[in-house]
Amino acid sequence: MAEFSLPKNSRVQEGRTFKAPEGAKNIRRFRIYRYDPDGGQNPRLDAYEVDMDKCGPMVLDALLKIKNEMDATLTLRRSCREGVCGSCAMNIDGTNTLACTHDIRDIKGDVEIYPLPHMPVIKDLVPDLTHFFAQYAAIKPWLQTDTPPPDRERLQSKGERAKLDGLYECILCACCTTSCPSWWWNGDRYLGPAILLQAYRWIVDSRDEATGERLDALQDPFKLYRCHTIMNCTRTCPKGLNPAKAIAGIKKLMLEREH
Repeated sequence: MAEFSLPKNSRVQEGRTFKAPEGAKNIRRFRIYRYDPDGGQNPRLDAYEVDMDKCGPMVLDALLKIKNEMDATLTLRRSCREGVCGSCAMNIDGTNTLACTHDIRDIKGDVEIYPLPHMPVIKDLVPDLTHFFAQYAAIKPWLQTDTPPPDRERLQSKGERAKLDGLYECILCACCTTSCPSWWWNGDRYLGPAILLQAYRWIVDSRDEATGERLDALQDPFKLYRCHTIMNCTRTCPKGLNPAKAIAGIKKLMLEREH
C-alpha cells in the first residue's frame, strides 16, 4: 500500500474570527485561506462576518471591504473589477472563477475562498503564476510571418475573422488550467487548457504563416496529448469559452496533416 504524508506546515487550521459591527443584521460569513510563507506557520482559515447592507454584491466587493475595514493584512490580486484582467481568479465555493463577477447571492451558507489550486502560494489568495506564463511564452503568442509586411493592415475575410471567436476572449486567468487533473499531475510538461486554447488561436489565424512550426512544437506525448477531455476547463471558464473544443481542433489538424 502506498503511503503519503503532507509536507510540513501544510495542514490547514482554524484561524481567527472577525465579528461584524454591533447592530449589523444582514451578515454573511466568509472563510478565507490565509498563508504567510515567511511566518513558518500552517495555513489557516480566518472567518469574517460582513455586514452585507454596507457591501457590494460581488465576492470582490466583500474581499475589499474586509481588507479595507477589518483586516489590512489580507493579500489578494485585483485590478479591473470588470471580468477583463483575470487578476482576481480564485477558488470560490469550490469553483475556480473571478471574484469580481461572482455574485455572493449565488452562494449558500458560508462563502469559502481559497487561492487557485495546484499552484505554489505566494501569500494568502495570491498563487505563483510564473510557470503558467512561462508555458504561455513557449507557444510564441504573437503573429509570425515570412512575407514582407503590407503597406496597411493584414486583411481577413469575415469567415477568417470568425474563426477567432471564442479564442481571443481568453483573459489568461488560469481558472481552467488549475481545474484540470491532467495539468495537476503533468503540469511540468502538459501545457494545459488555457495555453492550448491560446496556441489554437494563432494556429487558425489566417494572417499567421507559422502553422506548420506551431503544430510541430505541439507534436509531443505530453504537451498536447495529456488532455483526456475531462471538461473541467470548459465548465469552470468564467468567460464561457470552450478550451476542450480548441484542444480537439489542434488534434484534428494534427491528424489532417498526417493524411
